[in-house]
Amino acid sequence: MSAGAAADRDPGLQPERTRLAWRRTTLSSTVAAVLAVKTALHGGPSLAALVACALGCALWLGFLYLAHRRIHALTSSGIPAPLTPRTATTAVLCTVAMAVCGAALVF
Repeated sequence: MSAGAAADRDPGLQPERTRLAWRRTTLSSTVAAVLAVKTALHGGPSLAALVACALGCALWLGFLYLAHRRIHALTSSGIPAPLTPRTATTAVLCTVAMAVCGAALVF
């Protein structure tokens, strides 16, 4: 990247795009959690479906907490701190575990 291109770059755009991506991901996760509850209760709830649904909702709440913290970090200061590996790993694990819970509900 040349010095002129670096001077033209607006540092406020990248945090804004990242914040919006976290919002979209949170919305998608919320829709998945609602559909999981609907699936678990459709046709009479079973113990396994209720456990998978409760676990999925707990994971959704964990992801929601992480996303809220990250969104707050992106909007609270001029230059946001980078995402820590621990937070990134936790967010990925919550997402993968929610997918497993969703698959357990479908099959």
